[in-house]
Amino acid sequence: MAITVYWGSGSPFSWRVLLALEHKGLAYDSQRLHFDKQEHQSPQMLKLNPRGRVPVLKDGDYVVFESVAILYYLQEKYPQFPIFGTSPEEAGVIMRVICEFQAYAEPSLQRIVTAIFSGEVAAQFEALTDAMHVVAREARTIEGRLSREEWIVGSGYSAIDMVIFPWIQLLRRALARDCAGELGARFLPMEKHYPALARWVARIEALPGYERTYPPHWRSA
Repeated sequence: MAITVYWGSGSPFSWRVLLALEHKGLAYDSQRLHFDKQEHQSPQMLKLNPRGRVPVLKDGDYVVFESVAILYYLQEKYPQFPIFGTSPEEAGVIMRVICEFQAYAEPSLQRIVTAIFSGEVAAQFEALTDAMHVVAREARTIEGRLSREEWIVGSGYSAIDMVIFPWIQLLRRALARDCAGELGARFLPMEKHYPALARWVARIEALPGYERTYPPHWRSA
C-alpha cells in the first residue's frame, strides 16, 4: 500500500506527521496544500476529512486525520523505530505529556503566533503577555526534563518530541518579528533562556530527513 500525506507548509500539526514518517523511514507521496488557495477545503479534501483540515494521511484505502491519531496509527501499523516508547509504561507517559501539552500550552501558543502573524500584537498585548507567561511556565517544565535527558520522555526520540518541536520553531519565528520584541524578550535568544531546549532543537535539526520536513515557504521568506 502507498502512503499519501496531505499537509500544509508551516502547520505544526502537519510538521509532526512529516517528522514521524521520516523517522520511521517510510516512503510516502507528499501532497502539499496551499492555504492561501484554500486547497484544504477542496471537495476532494472534504471527502477525506469533512472538517477540511490538515494533515490527512491515506494508507491504501484507509484514511486517518488529526495529527496525534496519525502518529498513533503509524506506530501501530509500522512498529519499527517506535515513537511511543518501548513499554506500556513509557507509552503512557508519552501520551500523558502530549495531552498536557495540548491542554496547557497549545491554546496559548496558537493565540500568540496568530496575533503576531496577523499584526494584532498591540491590540491584544495584555492577553498575549498572559499567554507568554503560560508558555514560559510550560517551557520551564520541558527545560527541566531536557536538562536530565536528551529527549523529552525516555531515552529516545518519540512522538512527544515530534508534537512539541514544530510549535517551538513556529514560536521562535513569530517572536523574531519586530512587532513581537517585548513579548519575546524572556524567550529569545533561546540559547540564553532555555539552553537545554536549544540543544534539543539542534539535535532534531541534525536528524536524517529533517530537511525534507522543513516548511518550504519559510526558505523563501
